[in-house]
Amino acid sequence: MMTRRDHTPRRDHDRLSPGRAYWLYGFHPARAALGNPGRKVIRALMAEPVWLKLRPLLGQVPAEICDPQKIAQALPKDAVHQGVALLCEPLPQRDLDEVIETCTPGSRRFAVLDQITDPHNEGAILRSAAAFGFTAVIVQARHSPPESGVLAKAASGALDQIPRIAVVNIARALEDMSRFGIWRIALATDGPEDIRAALNGSDVAIVLGAEGSGVRRLVRERCDTSAHIPMRGMIESLNVSNAAAIAFYEVAHAAK
Repeated sequence: MMTRRDHTPRRDHDRLSPGRAYWLYGFHPARAALGNPGRKVIRALMAEPVWLKLRPLLGQVPAEICDPQKIAQALPKDAVHQGVALLCEPLPQRDLDEVIETCTPGSRRFAVLDQITDPHNEGAILRSAAAFGFTAVIVQARHSPPESGVLAKAASGALDQIPRIAVVNIARALEDMSRFGIWRIALATDGPEDIRAALNGSDVAIVLGAEGSGVRRLVRERCDTSAHIPMRGMIESLNVSNAAAIAFYEVAHAAK
């Protein structure tokens, strides 16, 4: 369904409460959302060139072709929308045990984010996790960014490509993962092994902490080992999303 209108789109981001529908924007996030059967899209605002590219994915989603300025008026300030915005409901919640059980042993790879609250960092981690074939990204429900357009844009489509599982307690989730034989590695600058040596070829969970504080003590105690990324020169640490990408590469390389 497609309509052309001249009026200014209403500012839905001003009236929508947290946890409810939100505007997802940017070409890659929109394409991934429209291609995800688990995603409910309520309506779409599109510039005509983008509509022509995404039209096969729209199905029954009401789509309005409009000027890019009108799309911008429906979004938070400075949102880089690339000519498309989708009003979406949040993705359905996933159960950790169910996701683990549906995956073949030996191919299960998880990223566990211990109180990483910056949506740009988490989005970049989601993108790397999807790129390197990870099973899911696990976050703490009360200490992680809400699902939002900012998170989806930073993930560049990965939010709709890899499960994002919110749990109440990260330490307890790691204990549950141990029951399934998943090798748990906390990434830390003072880890005794480098990340490549810490991998043992089994199912694995890479645990990442917030910048500055790192992985919390109780969470680290639930891991089988801790490991660092070898670095040269005067730089002692990396941005958490960069460190995650390196660790995920090592996991994928070790699985070959």
